[in-house]
Amino acid sequence: MSYSKHIYTQAMDLINGRRMKAEKDAELRREEIFKKHPEIEKLNKEISSCGIQAAKAVLMGKDVNEEMEKLKTKSLSLQENLKTRLSSVGYSQNALEPYFTCNICNDTGYYEENNKTLVCDCLKKALIKCSCDELNASSPLSLCTFDSFSLENYDMDVSENSPSPYEVMSKIFNFCKRYAKDFTPKSKSILMKGATGLGKTHLSLAVANEVINKGYSVIYVSAPSILSKLEKEHFSNGNNKEEETLNALLDCDLLIIDDLGTEFINNFSVTEIYNIFNSRLLQGKPVIINTNLTLKEIESNYSQRFLSRLAGCAVKLDFVGRDIRITDRKSHSF
Repeated sequence: MSYSKHIYTQAMDLINGRRMKAEKDAELRREEIFKKHPEIEKLNKEISSCGIQAAKAVLMGKDVNEEMEKLKTKSLSLQENLKTRLSSVGYSQNALEPYFTCNICNDTGYYEENNKTLVCDCLKKALIKCSCDELNASSPLSLCTFDSFSLENYDMDVSENSPSPYEVMSKIFNFCKRYAKDFTPKSKSILMKGATGLGKTHLSLAVANEVINKGYSVIYVSAPSILSKLEKEHFSNGNNKEEETLNALLDCDLLIIDDLGTEFINNFSVTEIYNIFNSRLLQGKPVIINTNLTLKEIESNYSQRFLSRLAGCAVKLDFVGRDIRITDRKSHSF
């Protein structure tokens, strides 16, 4: 994965912030424990002195192996006493140490294995998060929730033995709530389709909010804006931003593409949409696509191959009713 220096710096700041907080919290915790229990502070100092004595033994040319063995035995005994004492006064056995978010790299972003320095998963996740945050900077992610979605805007009238818009949208609403509640990075993709103003954007934003609150990375973009961004980056000489943008779109746990079909359609946009969707599909990662297009129009705009992939793996939600934005405005008119 390739990320810009800017994103890398943001991610490392995030990791370093976790480490500094863990170390500061540990320092405050030690001060509290030592103040209440001086005998614990004494034990801790004795353990530290074992290391100093070991260094002195080497410098003074003593029988290093014998001296080291004695100090090791003494240190282990003191450490057991310290753990027992901490437990007896209500603290965890490692209360004097920092509680790092990541126990693999101790919040440094890197760890050693087989004499190699490796990038920790926590840093990889931080890079993805920072990339997502940057792409989501102009998205209305905080504007829509399930609580603010009103089913009262949908007609309850039944015609020709078909379920009412209210009944259909109730099922879609409940499906989206369950989807967000049970979401994993291996959840199914969703195709939300229907006319303008039926709630597709609202419900997909509500899903995004719930999934983000569960700790997953989400990118919410409109098709026109993301394709315009990718095209600009693609044709900018000496600019590696396109790779960074694509990495974010492919690596996030959930990608939501709004308003598919309203972008300027050309060979570049058609190819990019297919490649992004297909790449995520191959990784088993979900995409939510919102569109006003019919299945026929999707095939016409993007190819039969794209429609086949989309129809074969995505849950299809057909939104019905009248434009709820107009209905909502009328209900608030005087």
